[in-house]
Amino acid sequence: MKPAYAIAKYVFLLLSVAAAAQAQNPADARAEMDYYLPEGVSYDPDIPTPEQVLGMVPGEWHVRHDQVVRYMDAVAQASDRVTIERTGRSYENRELLLLTITSPENHANIESIRRNHLALTQADSDNDISDMPVVLYQGYSVHGNEPSGVNAALLYVYHLAAAQGTEIERQLNEAVILVDPAFNPDGMDRFANWVNSRRGIQLSTDPENLEQNEPWPGGRTNHYWFDLNRDWLPLQHPESIARLQSYYRWRPNVLTDHHEMGSDATFFFQPGIPSRTHPITPQRNQELTGQIAEFHADILEADKRLFYTRESFDDFYYGKGSTYPDVTGGVGILFEQASSRGHARETENGILRFPFTIQNQFLASLSTLEGAVSLREELLSYQRAFYEESRELAADAEVRAYVFGDARDRASAYRMAEILRRHQIDVYTLASDVETGDQRFEAGGAYVVPLAQDQFRLIESVFEYRTEFPDNLFYDISTWTFPSAFNTPVATLSGRQFGEQLLGAAVEVESPPRGMLESAADAYLYAFEWDEFYAPRAAFRLLDAGVRARVASEPFTAQTQNGQRRFDYGTILVAAGPQDVDGAAIRDLMQTIAEQDGIDVSVLNGGLSVDGVDLGSRTHMALRKPEVAIAVGDGVRSSEAGEAWHVFDQKHQIPVSLLTLPTIRDADLDRYNVLVLPSGNYNSLPTDKIKEWVSAGGTLIVYKTALSWAAREEIANITLLEPEDEDAGRRPYASQEQVSGEQLISGSIFNAELDLTHPLGYGYNHSGIKLFRDNAQFMAVADNPYATPLVYTDDPLSSGYISEQNLEKIAGTAAVVVSRHGSGRVIAMTDNPNFRAFWYGTTRLFMNAVFFGHTINAATTE
Repeated sequence: MKPAYAIAKYVFLLLSVAAAAQAQNPADARAEMDYYLPEGVSYDPDIPTPEQVLGMVPGEWHVRHDQVVRYMDAVAQASDRVTIERTGRSYENRELLLLTITSPENHANIESIRRNHLALTQADSDNDISDMPVVLYQGYSVHGNEPSGVNAALLYVYHLAAAQGTEIERQLNEAVILVDPAFNPDGMDRFANWVNSRRGIQLSTDPENLEQNEPWPGGRTNHYWFDLNRDWLPLQHPESIARLQSYYRWRPNVLTDHHEMGSDATFFFQPGIPSRTHPITPQRNQELTGQIAEFHADILEADKRLFYTRESFDDFYYGKGSTYPDVTGGVGILFEQASSRGHARETENGILRFPFTIQNQFLASLSTLEGAVSLREELLSYQRAFYEESRELAADAEVRAYVFGDARDRASAYRMAEILRRHQIDVYTLASDVETGDQRFEAGGAYVVPLAQDQFRLIESVFEYRTEFPDNLFYDISTWTFPSAFNTPVATLSGRQFGEQLLGAAVEVESPPRGMLESAADAYLYAFEWDEFYAPRAAFRLLDAGVRARVASEPFTAQTQNGQRRFDYGTILVAAGPQDVDGAAIRDLMQTIAEQDGIDVSVLNGGLSVDGVDLGSRTHMALRKPEVAIAVGDGVRSSEAGEAWHVFDQKHQIPVSLLTLPTIRDADLDRYNVLVLPSGNYNSLPTDKIKEWVSAGGTLIVYKTALSWAAREEIANITLLEPEDEDAGRRPYASQEQVSGEQLISGSIFNAELDLTHPLGYGYNHSGIKLFRDNAQFMAVADNPYATPLVYTDDPLSSGYISEQNLEKIAGTAAVVVSRHGSGRVIAMTDNPNFRAFWYGTTRLFMNAVFFGHTINAATTE
């Protein structure tokens, strides 16, 4: 006897899809509602079609985001099945939408349904799931230049709102459907405007045509050129934050993520490669993914459409939309559709037209709904079991809590705690001091995360250090340990060490720590240390206002308003005079720094130090206001340029100039004193001009692939280590992908040793730091013994995968080398210090290069 869900599949196909006599040809696809919609279904004429609202059928043109908003509002106004809400805004101020679609009867009781659904995740849940709706979250086009998803969302919402008959009524009674029609509105509009403005009346299918080849940076990313499909865990962007708030308001059983891939492919849906599923993910999750996949296969087979599964893509990194649900009690499903790039394109499978790609995404939306409804009780049971098992795992774990934090850098630890809270993880301030091993955590300066909570599996995934894997190939990164990213000390607490008395106040989102300004009456000098993450923002406030400031290149002890205090390397000193800025204005700036940047500002009443150099010593180096340019445009890796831009603009509120390579060639560079070259091909840059600019006092920061250019042109005095030849012996043809892939460093964390006396080490309190690396380029330690402030240790792997060959190569190599031309400095970094905007630990290193690069002693760089 067939299982119930198999019978449901059969009925679904009979009612929703007319069996085609011959295969659907992508070249014959048409932007017509009759082409898209399933045969045999009647539609309510009171619900407007996309054509009636927008004057076009999806696929005729690429829909813009304002059109998406207009259509979704029109449907919500016309249908008692649909409500709409604004969940936030993108960087470019575009509205983020979420539609809730279900039967009118469910809408009348929607809050009760939501609370009952959430109760499944809670302890001692005994809710009867037999009549509970399944909850879906269906999201589209997180990559803006993968537009078939968002265009299909228009059709899907119309179908859900207007379709008539017992089948749709059954689905709407048994499901609450959350539709997020445009994950990435900024990137989507960037792409739509490009292809629409280059579309001819007579469509060109030439792959070389301008329409099919968008310019740098492309529409894939958001405003700052970030891949939002990697931000589900870091949560650095408003689109992701708003989305996750909606996610946790419901905790859906199924989440879909509609993408596009290369034009010569067909259609992919998960499961992905079985061996590349994260070990924390329960096997039952993959089984349910496979059962839902049968619905996708059936609906596509009915039209004889090509597809594939269980290859190419994986379910490992929980920061992707299709994988995040797997660690939070749901089932995530990735769809990848071959892309037409514009409106039509020649491929090895013939002409691929945009409407065909849209229809595939629409069909996959329908099959997801029917699969979820047919497996409704199994999915609801799985969700409850997932959280029950999570609590059992927590109860059996030797570790009872994690404690993390640094009283000298409260901001970084707080930002980590804030992200954890957005993930619905309970975090508390540390109520009393804790000593474990050689570590000490101070009350009020650290945080505690108990493991006895529903999000146990997610907690483990962000705190774990993992170096062994069932498969050594990764679609994305192999590790993402949060304490390493934030450079914050962390320790585990056993049952004997942990107790409720350690739990202070529950951490709230958007309540960062504030600093203190000592009494400023009769101030001789203000001083604040560089330990706090937002110290660069504070320093820029002063320099931008015209305040003269210095940085301490040696420690000293001085008398403050609150007694004697030792000040470390990197302390910022602001004398009351001589200044061109009024003293009252300086005091106001210091108050702002304390309140908004979370920094404690000390007030000194005299110029003599108790110990060390005096406050007027020339060893305290004058700072200059950073005038920063970042290389962008063709030839530059947009993600890394965007990450640097985001750090300046969003985190530290420092304006920067974004210069294309032709602009750098032609512009007068004298207005800039810092130039950042992320990964890229810089062969077109005039070497003599760059050297002349550096020699005049500029700070040049180069990293990753930019090192090759800098070394070849002798701009940086660095030596890149040549890769060793692989064993030339014979190997099976079929092993090539695995063997080559295992030599990649796709994203791992490494131990490094930092010189805390070097200007690039200012603000760090521990010489051991964690570096994130996603490349296999290695740099030799400099001949000058002072020119390599950061090196990989002899035992470098902290977490993630690296081959034995690469592990041997990286040990003891340089992570940063500083060289010079004339009065300027060249700072070469093997790794991207601003990775995904949440690697706070090395963002400090980057900002040190910006603020202190010009102060580095010339003798240490020759």
